Amino acid sequence: MSKVSALMTPGKIGALELRNRIIMAPMGSNLAQTDGHCGERIQSYYEKRAEGGAGMVIVGVASITWPEGSCNPNQVAISDDCFIPGLKALTDRVHQHGCKAAIQLQHAGQIAVCDMSVGRPLLVPSLPKPKKEDMTQALTEAELATYVKSFIKKGAKIEYKIATKEELQTLVANFASAADRAKRAGFDGVEIHAGHGYILSSFLSPYSNQREDEYGGSLENRARLLVEVLTAIREKVGPDFAVWCRLDSKEFRLDGGITIEDAKRNAKIAEQAGADAIHVSAYANNASGIGFTEAPLVHQTAGFVEFAKAIKRHVSVPVIGVGRIEPELAEKLIAHGQLDFVAMARKLLADPDLPNKIGDNRRQDVRPCIYCYTCVSQIFLNDSICCAVNPFAGREYEMKLTPAAERKKILVVGGGPAGMEAARILTLRGHQVTLCERGKRLGGTVFFSSLAYPPNGKLVEQMEFQIRNMDIDIHLHQTVDREYVQSLNPDVVVIATGAKRDTPPIAGADQHHVFNGDQLRNLMTGEDSRVAKDKLSFSQRAIFNLGSVAGVTSSASTVRGLSRLWMPVGDSICVIGGGLVGVELAEFLVVRGRKVTVLEESDKLGVELSIVRRWRVLHELRESGAELITCAKVSSISADAVHFTVKDGPETFVKADSVIIAQGASGNDELSNSIKDCGIEWYQIGDCKGMAYIEGAISQATELGLSL
Repeated sequence: MSKVSALMTPGKIGALELRNRIIMAPMGSNLAQTDGHCGERIQSYYEKRAEGGAGMVIVGVASITWPEGSCNPNQVAISDDCFIPGLKALTDRVHQHGCKAAIQLQHAGQIAVCDMSVGRPLLVPSLPKPKKEDMTQALTEAELATYVKSFIKKGAKIEYKIATKEELQTLVANFASAADRAKRAGFDGVEIHAGHGYILSSFLSPYSNQREDEYGGSLENRARLLVEVLTAIREKVGPDFAVWCRLDSKEFRLDGGITIEDAKRNAKIAEQAGADAIHVSAYANNASGIGFTEAPLVHQTAGFVEFAKAIKRHVSVPVIGVGRIEPELAEKLIAHGQLDFVAMARKLLADPDLPNKIGDNRRQDVRPCIYCYTCVSQIFLNDSICCAVNPFAGREYEMKLTPAAERKKILVVGGGPAGMEAARILTLRGHQVTLCERGKRLGGTVFFSSLAYPPNGKLVEQMEFQIRNMDIDIHLHQTVDREYVQSLNPDVVVIATGAKRDTPPIAGADQHHVFNGDQLRNLMTGEDSRVAKDKLSFSQRAIFNLGSVAGVTSSASTVRGLSRLWMPVGDSICVIGGGLVGVELAEFLVVRGRKVTVLEESDKLGVELSIVRRWRVLHELRESGAELITCAKVSSISADAVHFTVKDGPETFVKADSVIIAQGASGNDELSNSIKDCGIEWYQIGDCKGMAYIEGAISQATELGLSL
C-alpha cells in the first residue's frame, strides 16, 4: 500500500470527482498571449501538470472583464466568447490525461495594474487608506524601470472609482457570464477569487470597505457582493457544475483587516450561498515586501494550515489548504480529516510529476521547490513565470527532452548543480557520461549554502539521488587536467568547475581572523584547506580535526546544528560584500547569535537574489540587528576592525573579531584554457562561465544537455 494513500485517494467537490487530493493552485503565470487568449505556451504548461498526475489544475486569475480589471499583462481573459476556443483547447489537453480542469475568475479591483497603465479608474468599495510603500527600495535601477513601467506610460494614472450599486450589479453579471463561458469551454468547475486584495476581498475586508450602504458595515453586508456573485453563477451554470471560492483567512500587517473569526463566518456564508468548497488562503499589506512573503506566497512552512483547520471545523463542504504544505504533512491532514484537498503551485512548478512520483512511492525522486521566489518575482517584472530548479517550467512548448541523434562519450567536470544536471539530462538523452568531482562530495558550493538556507540542501540531495540511480560513471576526489582529459579521450567535455575566488587586494586581508568564502566553506564542510586550517588556533584545529574524523562534516544538517554550538569565528563579524553570498552568510550568522555588519560597495544589497526573497532576507537581517551599509569602500583590515569610507565621507570603521570576504568570485577558465588546443569539443556552464548561481547553473546545464 502507498505510504501516502490518503493523499492519493479520490475526492469530491460538489458533484465533481477528482482522482486524488492534489490540486494545482491558481498561481498567475503571465503565459497567456498579449491579447488574453490561451495559446500553445499556456496550454503546454497546464497539460504538463495534468500529465504529471494532479487531480485538478486551476487556471489562475482569469480576468472576467479583460482588459478592464486585469492585474498583469499576458493574463488569461474570459470576458468574451472569442476566448472560448483557446480555453477549450486547454481543457481538452488537460482532460486527455485524466485530470480535471477549473478556472479562477477574478476582477483585480484596486490592484488592476492594466487599468492604472491606461488611466482607467480603479473600482473600489471605498477610497483606499494611504499606505507607506517599501517595495521599491531594494530594487536595482533596471528592476525598478521594469517594475514601474506600467505606471509611467503616457496616460497612466492612479485614480479610484467608488463602485455604485449599478456597477456592482454589472460586476455580478460579468462573473456569472464568465462562469458560463468556463462551462462551455469544458472546465469542470470555477473558483471565485475572493481573496488577495482583489475586488471581492476588498468588500469582505473591514480595513478596505468603509461603505455605509448595504454593501458595507456589518460582516454580512460586506459579504453581500460575494453572495450575489455565487448566487448568480449558480443560477447560470446549474446545480451540478462545481463552484467554490478562495477566501482570505487573515490580512497580515493591516490593523482592522480580516481575522480568522471573520474568515470562518465568511466561509459559512459562502457555503450557504452555494459554494461547493472553501479554498483557504491569506493576504497581507500589499505595500510591504516582507508582507508578501507572509501572505499570499507564504514563506513559513504550512503557514495557513491552522487557519484552514479552523475553517474546516466551521463548514460542512470540503476545504482546500494551500501554503507550503509538504506532501508528508498533507497526507496526515487529509488522513485525519483536517483538510480535504491540498493545493500546490511552486512545488508543481519545480516538479510537475510530483503526484505521479508520490503515487509510485518515488518521493526521493521529486525535485524540491527551494522557495527562492524566482517564479513570482518574474511577475513583478511583468515577465512570465519560470522556475530556478526546473528550466522547462513555462517553456514546455519549446523545450523537449528527446533522444540524441548520436550517442557520445561525454566527460562532465564538476559535481555542483550545473554538473549534476548536465550529467542527468545527457544520460536521459542516451549519451555515455562520466562525472568527475575534485572534492569528497557532490553539490559544490550549494552544499555550503545549504547551511544558511536548508532548502538548497534538499535540492542537492535530490539531484545526487537521481544521478546515482542512473548509468553515470561518478568519480569523487578526482582532479581533472589536460592529461586526464586526453587519457579518457571523450567526444565532449562539459566544464562545470565553479568560480574561482581571489581575495581582493585589501590591506590586512592575510591576517588569521580574516577568511575568504572558500576558506570558511572548506572549514565548515570538512574539505581540505591547509591555508584555512592555518588560520585556526591549536584548540580550533583540534575541534576541526575531530569533526572531520568523526564524519560530522559530511552531513549538512549535522553541521548546521553543531554550528549553533561552535564556529571558527568570533562574536562580532564583518562581512565584506553584500551580494547573494554575503547576505546569506549574514543570515546564517545572526541566527547563531553573532553581531554582524555587512559592507557593500554598491548602493544595493543582495541583487542576485530574486526580488521577493531579497525583500525577506534584508528585512529579517535588519530585524535581527544586523547593520547593512551600502556604498562602503573598504580600505584596510586591522586586528580588531574594518576601515572603510561611505561615498565621499571620512574614513570610519566597524569593530570585528572576525572578517569574512564574500566577494572576488569570477569565472574559472583554468581547465578550458588547458584543453582548448586538444582537438576536443568543450563547453563551460555554471559559475565557471561567470556567476550563474543555482538558477543559471541548472538552466545552462539543461540547455546544453538538450543541444548535444
